[in-house]
Amino acid sequence: MERLRGLLQRAQQWSPQPSQTIYKRVEGPSQGRLEEEEEDREEGTQLPIHFCPMELRGPESLGSRPGLPVLIPWAEAGRRAAPYLVLMALLIFTGESSSCHLPAFLLGYVAFRGSCQACGDSVLVVSEDGSYELGPDSHQGTLYWSDLQAMFLRLLRKGHLGDTIREHPNILHWVDEAGKIGEELRLEDPDVYCPYSATGNVTGSLVYAHYGRPEDLRDLRARGVEPAGHLLLVRAGVTSFAQKVASAQDSGARGVLIYPDPADFSQGPHKPDLSRHRAVYGHVHLGTGDPYTPGFPSFNQTQFPPVASSGLPSIPAQPISADIAGLLLRKLKGPVAPQEWQGDLLSFPYHLGPGPDLYLEVNNHRVSTPIRNIFGCIEGVAEPDHYVVIGAQRDAWGPGAAKSAVGTAILLELVRTFSSMVSNGFRPRRSLLFISWDGGDFGSVGSTEWLEGYLSILHLKAVAYVSLDNAVLGDDKFHAKTSPLLINLIENLLKQVDSPNHSGQTLFEQVTPANTSWDAEVIKPLSMDSSAYSFTAFAGVPAVEFSFTEDDQAYPFLHTKEDTYENLHKMLRGRLPAVAQAVAQLVGLLLIRLSHDHLLPLDFGRYGDVVLRHMGTLNEFSADLKARGLTLQWVYSARGDYMRAAEKLRKEIYSSEESDERLTRMYNVRIMRVEFYFLSQYVSPADFPFRHIFLGRGDHTLGALLEHLRLLRPDGAEAAAGASGWAAGPGFQESRFRRQLALLTWTLQGAANALGGDVWNIDNNF
Repeated sequence: MERLRGLLQRAQQWSPQPSQTIYKRVEGPSQGRLEEEEEDREEGTQLPIHFCPMELRGPESLGSRPGLPVLIPWAEAGRRAAPYLVLMALLIFTGESSSCHLPAFLLGYVAFRGSCQACGDSVLVVSEDGSYELGPDSHQGTLYWSDLQAMFLRLLRKGHLGDTIREHPNILHWVDEAGKIGEELRLEDPDVYCPYSATGNVTGSLVYAHYGRPEDLRDLRARGVEPAGHLLLVRAGVTSFAQKVASAQDSGARGVLIYPDPADFSQGPHKPDLSRHRAVYGHVHLGTGDPYTPGFPSFNQTQFPPVASSGLPSIPAQPISADIAGLLLRKLKGPVAPQEWQGDLLSFPYHLGPGPDLYLEVNNHRVSTPIRNIFGCIEGVAEPDHYVVIGAQRDAWGPGAAKSAVGTAILLELVRTFSSMVSNGFRPRRSLLFISWDGGDFGSVGSTEWLEGYLSILHLKAVAYVSLDNAVLGDDKFHAKTSPLLINLIENLLKQVDSPNHSGQTLFEQVTPANTSWDAEVIKPLSMDSSAYSFTAFAGVPAVEFSFTEDDQAYPFLHTKEDTYENLHKMLRGRLPAVAQAVAQLVGLLLIRLSHDHLLPLDFGRYGDVVLRHMGTLNEFSADLKARGLTLQWVYSARGDYMRAAEKLRKEIYSSEESDERLTRMYNVRIMRVEFYFLSQYVSPADFPFRHIFLGRGDHTLGALLEHLRLLRPDGAEAAAGASGWAAGPGFQESRFRRQLALLTWTLQGAANALGGDVWNIDNNF
């Protein structure tokens, strides 16, 4: 109570008293200065109140000059504020944490709100810091409403607003012979850009480089056109935007312009075509996930310092429409492009260039944006800690009907169907994990960051991943981009799904023409632009992505503003629901087998066949290596050990009791980790995120070894560059070859040892 009484007395002392400090304008030589005047009243000598230095005047019409100042009745306002001040003081002095500051602030606001209503339209607040400098147009006296209004309207510039709203778009200009920037080539689709492109401006003459592949650039040089120092004009398709820009950068090009050629996207008279005024979107990071936290998760609250991925380009790139590309192609001189490089934009042959100079300016603005993945789970009964993952990208650049909407629709339908099955008695042996990914159009950011966050446990938990991205891009052909472990299972399931196009046929019969190998027609390697790629090449989890495509042309609207339901429906001539249903049936049957089979249906011996297919190429260099005293025998031995371990495991499983749950789980654990065994344990995931020796990128891969061996031949130096994520060096290097051979051999040997079981059951000579 004593403390409360003291606070009340102090509040009375703070209430307005006859002695006040006010400010008034001083006339004469000191005009413009504010002078403090003490007005003593007769009642005591209580503490004065020092208000903010203000000059207060009543409301007036524009341009008028008041006479004497009108003082505000602060005393009355102060008396009204006294109870609030008491409460505020109690909160401030008795509060135990900073949480009391907010109510104190609110009470202060309530106490004084409305107390300056009489101030009217003319209030001049004078800074308590006397060190400010006056502008050249500043008034030495009081600023009235008319003065402030005129100053505001004079300083507010419409042009600044326009520039801020536009945010400096990317631009393309002709450059004349004197090097002066000339007429602008207006980008017809200015909202389209290349995420992760280098920013800045470059000038250079134009060269046409087909699809921008390494072999295209080699062909350019062979025809006397050097890509170095030029801007490259390349066609969209065949390879990703990131691969095109990386190849251009390796060749010394200054920048890249990417356009959709009608020869690649035209669908014929009865199908919709992409407008020639449209550009195609695509990111240019040669990798997946957040390129500023390579190898590490960029989850909220992580404190890793930003490090740029080695896959980020150092040259600018910009998508342009076919119409703009036509204007550029007309200006090109030089050799005529090969017949297979010709397109449908001109009535005369394309030339390679070089052509006139161009000025390209890229002003992409990078911002950090939170993304959200959405999860749903059906828990297994026997092995709930092992789960089958199904995912679909939720975001898209533009409407995204084919890019994300179809996959998301199939995902939701599978969730509904399996939930209904559980209600009707279905109990999966393993858990089913359904995920809607965010950030897919920026390089599978959502899925990759999730993998990076749980990298240490996913190979122990995840059985397989099924991607629903790009599921329906047509209805003629069917492809499965997959890990070799799933190929046999996919073949069996294709024979159990009806064809969406031909009544009475299975999907297997539709996709396998007569006298052809089904896997040559259907099975494709996982590509980096798929979320499934990171699961296998980065995390060591077998993955698959199914896609229906057109027979001869790519779906023209992918990554454009015209990727709408109407265009996709017209493209499939009304069969979109039937084709999506076929994908849903295939994926559903795959999920049942992976989650419900007693023994995991993964073909763990298939990787032996993968190595065997490459043996022929390796054998071509045996004589060259022998002449240098080198050999590939260790690779052959490791492959033999792997095949023997796989056969031994098959025999153990065949002779075991299926009812033995402990033994079955042990076998399943060995089977589900096979993919992980092919991640090289001898390279850092931070330096080489894709450590898979067959599907990854880096010097540790089988592909890099093969490209290095080609340097043994006189014409192999250029052919080796860029194919497996490394640049061509000075030639064949024995020390580098020995290291590559060791990395590949011991990863393959380690997989054989792990598949063989316990260490006391392994019989290897070291």
